[in-house]
Amino acid sequence: MKAMILPGNGNADMSEIWYPWVKVELENLGMTVIAQNMPDPMLARKRYWLPFIEQQIGEGNDVILIGHSSGTVAIMRYLETHKIKGAVIVGAYDNDFGNDRERQSGYFDTEWKWTVIKQNAEWIIQFASTSDPYIPIATAHHIRDKLNTIYYEYPDQGHFSDDVNKMEFPELIDAIRKKL
Repeated sequence: MKAMILPGNGNADMSEIWYPWVKVELENLGMTVIAQNMPDPMLARKRYWLPFIEQQIGEGNDVILIGHSSGTVAIMRYLETHKIKGAVIVGAYDNDFGNDRERQSGYFDTEWKWTVIKQNAEWIIQFASTSDPYIPIATAHHIRDKLNTIYYEYPDQGHFSDDVNKMEFPELIDAIRKKL
């Protein structure tokens, strides 16, 4: 089994927040984990990220993608054209919220293929927080409903990042362990 961790935009360094902790914990489960700095980290543009994901991990029933923020958007778009074992989406969203930087990413230029996304992963686990300062909980609920995700909602996890000093993520590891 292999996994790839995809950060949010602006996270140029994979040594930030919970990413390195999750990498070690997945390796302890016997997985090969790719946690590399992404190209174009500030804008996280689709034209760079999707080919990079394909080059690094490809597809197949031994692939798990784990994304945070913009990384979740990349995963959902990737699932429109690639089949994988499973995905974990943390702080997911499906629109640019009128933000020019998000609009430049290219992820929001076309309609979402919700049925295809759902069919191309055996399972999708979603983490959301009602205290997220960037993603309204209604957006998380919309994605949950469209993708029929295994859904975990918290009242106090913010954006699951430095806004709440999220350095470990045992809930994510436990959720993946249940699917292996």
